[in-house]
Amino acid sequence: MSHVRYLGQTRRTSPTDPASHTDYGGQDARTVRVDHHQRVSDLADAPPAPGQPVPGTALGRRLDALRELLGLSHTRLGGDVPATVAAGRVLGEAAARRRLPDTYTTVAIAGATGTGKSTLFNALAGAQLSESAVRRPTTAAPVACIWDNGRNGASPEGLLERLGIPARARRRAHLVDPALRGLILLDLPDHDSLDATHREQTDRLLGLVDAVIWVVDPEKYADALLHEHYLRAFAGHAEVSLIVLNQADRLPVEAVDTVLDDLRRLLDERGVPLGEHGEPGARVLAVSALTGEGVNQVRREAAALLAGRDAAARRLAADVDGVARRLRPLYVAEDGSTPAGLTARAREEFEDRLADAVGASAAGQAAERGWLRRADRACGTPWSQALRRLAFHQAERRGEPPALAAKRLRAAEPPTVSRPEVEQAVRRLTEVATVGLPRPWGQAVSAAAWRGAARLPRALESAVAGETTGALPRPRWWSAAAVGQAILLAAQLLGLCWLLTALVGEPVVGRWLPLVLMAGGALGGPLLAWACRIAARGPARAYGQQEEWRLRRVAADRGHAYVLEPVAAELLRYREVRERYALVASPAGRTAPPL
Repeated sequence: MSHVRYLGQTRRTSPTDPASHTDYGGQDARTVRVDHHQRVSDLADAPPAPGQPVPGTALGRRLDALRELLGLSHTRLGGDVPATVAAGRVLGEAAARRRLPDTYTTVAIAGATGTGKSTLFNALAGAQLSESAVRRPTTAAPVACIWDNGRNGASPEGLLERLGIPARARRRAHLVDPALRGLILLDLPDHDSLDATHREQTDRLLGLVDAVIWVVDPEKYADALLHEHYLRAFAGHAEVSLIVLNQADRLPVEAVDTVLDDLRRLLDERGVPLGEHGEPGARVLAVSALTGEGVNQVRREAAALLAGRDAAARRLAADVDGVARRLRPLYVAEDGSTPAGLTARAREEFEDRLADAVGASAAGQAAERGWLRRADRACGTPWSQALRRLAFHQAERRGEPPALAAKRLRAAEPPTVSRPEVEQAVRRLTEVATVGLPRPWGQAVSAAAWRGAARLPRALESAVAGETTGALPRPRWWSAAAVGQAILLAAQLLGLCWLLTALVGEPVVGRWLPLVLMAGGALGGPLLAWACRIAARGPARAYGQQEEWRLRRVAADRGHAYVLEPVAAELLRYREVRERYALVASPAGRTAPPL
């Protein structure tokens, strides 16, 4: 049984005291999953503490960009994507840390069973504050040791409440060291404990503290669980990490450097940057907490973490780096290329396919042929028009509608749009528009295109049926040609009457004149009709092109409204989120060149 000193009180404890068991004041020790979409507004309202990331700083800009990124992506990616959930958790932790003062820095001592974490904790604190013994596991609940920051008004209570450290587990440091002012040192349960609650507590606190001292021993320094599950995952947090080889007194002097070199090799293989030769990264030290050898060096390294009062910001920056790596597949294609989007060529091809779907080219040709038929009827010889009417009546008597009647019937039917052509146009457009897009955004673009494509055929049919060409134009020269045909017919009739009069023996003037009138009328009528047909080709072609252009315009307008505009909106949103992601992934918090 021993006496330990609490914040503001002294209490007697023993290993069997119920008060020594884990208690978080009703809080769940398990990792709390933060809904990042509900925390967006909290971040905007959270007042930054002095020294914490604020708008305008690199970290502040990155956090703001991350918040905007998740807001823009919510409806496209959903709320259950692990990477976005992790990003929301980082935003939540950043908001919580910004409300707390930076005058205190939380450093956790973590390690496996039997590595001497509690012994090192006590050596740094200068007193027996955390129980250490042969029994495993010894540390069942986290213990905190606080070095007062020496400033009036600054209290560690907020940080300790955030960490979930109960009042009975809070200690004052016995060793006064000005360099360690503002340090909150935590002794964590074993990360490989057989008790699941111990592991849960450790994992929860490792996600909250500002820095970590990893403790290994000569027997477990190569433990796969430590390296794969923790050190590899914390590789991005190397600047706020310290790896300590404890129990160095158990090794021969010449073996210590060998073990340290092997430990550095293992860390390097798992991508953990090492802070050697002035480079940023994790420092590796050999100590003996039992004999005190190397403990002062650990204190100096801990003091270095406190010197700039920026350990919390560096931890958050490392968290943002890790989230950016996890988010990259959601916002950047595998090859890192920038998508071309809706190119002018893709738009033109889409409009051409829609024009084919509504039969614009065929309609233009039909309109051209119709113009020529109207010109023939208006400018043709009266005899050809009479023959055409006779054929029409004969066809009616036989019950066979003539081609002209059939064409009129087909024109009265509602226009038909080729749905396979529309689907092919949309399919080809989505293939081009989604090149270079990450899978979620490619799916969003395709979904937007096909939502519009489902309504596009009916919209095209309604638009084509509703478009009226109005009264068909009738050139004035058609009337002049009709008058000419009438004059030529009159000349033929006059010549015929004249000739009949001469044949019956009535005296006439010039017997050759009726022949001239009949021949002139018979030859002049077809020649005039042929000339009019040649003259009508140009206007007929122009009228057919106008009709084709009209249908193309109708198809293009509906294609823009139902497909192109939604696709362009999705691509614009992706461009916005890609710019935000570039800010998040940039250590300087500035827009970077295409990734």
